[in-house]
Amino acid sequence: MKHCISAVLLLLCPLLLQARPLLDLVDIQGVRDNQLVGYGLVVGLPGSGDKAQIRFAAQSLNNMLKQFGVQLDENSLPKSKNVAAVAVTATLPANASPGQTMDVTIMSLGDAKSLHGGSLMLTPLRGVDGKVYALAQGNLVVGGLNATGQNGSSVTVNVPTAGIIPSGAIVERSVQQLYEPAAQVVLNLKQPNYQTARNVVTAINQVFGPEVARAEHKGKLVVSAPVDANSRITFMSMLQDLNVEEGSQRPRVVFNSRTGTVVMNDVVRVKRAAVSHGSLTITISEQQGVSQPLPFSNGTTTPVQNSGVDVQERTANMMLWPEGSSLEAIVQAINALGATPAELMSILIALDNAGALDADLLVI
Repeated sequence: MKHCISAVLLLLCPLLLQARPLLDLVDIQGVRDNQLVGYGLVVGLPGSGDKAQIRFAAQSLNNMLKQFGVQLDENSLPKSKNVAAVAVTATLPANASPGQTMDVTIMSLGDAKSLHGGSLMLTPLRGVDGKVYALAQGNLVVGGLNATGQNGSSVTVNVPTAGIIPSGAIVERSVQQLYEPAAQVVLNLKQPNYQTARNVVTAINQVFGPEVARAEHKGKLVVSAPVDANSRITFMSMLQDLNVEEGSQRPRVVFNSRTGTVVMNDVVRVKRAAVSHGSLTITISEQQGVSQPLPFSNGTTTPVQNSGVDVQERTANMMLWPEGSSLEAIVQAINALGATPAELMSILIALDNAGALDADLLVI
């Protein structure tokens, strides 16, 4: 059966020099998200939580009960399969204020089989400085499931030991600004490019006047901006409305060696080249037989081992790609060869080594 490679070839950049909103191309220096992390307990699990050997889950449950006045013997930790120790992560948006909510992700730390049906107890989320910036709590949404029989057989779908709580955390502290608003705004290009940097500077200066924006290098732009808060917001909103033509990017082919996914954009081209692809299949079979002696020969029955070797080579026609062949021509030729994604990687790598592929190869 032939594998259709076109199913894993995605078009990332259908047009060159396409006008895009400015803030899709740049990041504003100083306006950034912050990662938060916490440790908590998920309760209410139907016997699918951590087992007794996960002592830190039992210790955490004991410490939580103490806060509510329940005193237990220190030498006998509580044993409950309805509790799981979890890590809680969230991303604190830039300029978030106390009272706003954000999504949280929960992941099991022990040997819990599933977090389905559980609820996260109140969990503080801390930043890299150790301060608490948010509190998380709520019922989990788990996309996977796990079913186990009494004889030990089980079925697992997706990942039942991780889930999310939409709007499950409330911001308690905002990130303090370490500096006063300056008379300049620094824009960092997400994809450093000389043409894009020039186009951004030209677009800003055409609207706000000459010398308002300048490029320090292909990835950093400096823009003069008002210091007053209201004027600065108006200025940034006008920047946001600017459409800028993105400079041409080097064509790229991305391989994911773990999943076998191959992604290439529409600007990938090949030089004139001929490709032939075939595979050699060797099948070795082992069968046990019996050597039976002739009647009245006084011989003995002896077991024997029979080996069979079959060699099959798939014939493949040589495909000729003209100069400057497009993505569509590449896909059609590879489909005609019946190549799998792994074989496609080998073909493109060979083309690159031969100097016939006008693209960069990236393996992730």
